[in-house]
Amino acid sequence: MSGAAPIVRKLTDIPGYLISPTDTVRLAELAGPSHGTSTSVFLEIWEPGGAQPLNSHEDSAEIFIVLAGHAEAHSDDDMVPLSPGDVLILQPGSEHRIINTSATERLTTITIMANDGGFAQLVTDGTPVPLTAADLGVLVPSLAPVA
Repeated sequence: MSGAAPIVRKLTDIPGYLISPTDTVRLAELAGPSHGTSTSVFLEIWEPGGAQPLNSHEDSAEIFIVLAGHAEAHSDDDMVPLSPGDVLILQPGSEHRIINTSATERLTTITIMANDGGFAQLVTDGTPVPLTAADLGVLVPSLAPVA
């Protein structure tokens, strides 16, 4: 037994970040190395039409669980469409990017990286940005704004 106490984080207390100030994808680190795990878990939110730059993680598979929105996932020479309920698994070393194909709706995923290779630190060293009640409501409907 490790003797380490469990860690509980409140979604409403977790900040979002932009890796670069002009990015169109916000990330919130839900769990990662600073919480005692080599696996990182993020809430990712793409603005309408948003995309991340082409990127690769040499030592980590990356898994995206699509919660809301529609997208195209590009990995090396392949492209697949994504919609809510899809689970995308990208292999270590693949050059990839995801593009939100909607002009009006956000794309929201839970993203998991085993052995994140410093990605969580890259995220939290970025520009802090707020997460809205609508962002959190995708995960927890009771946090969504009342219409």
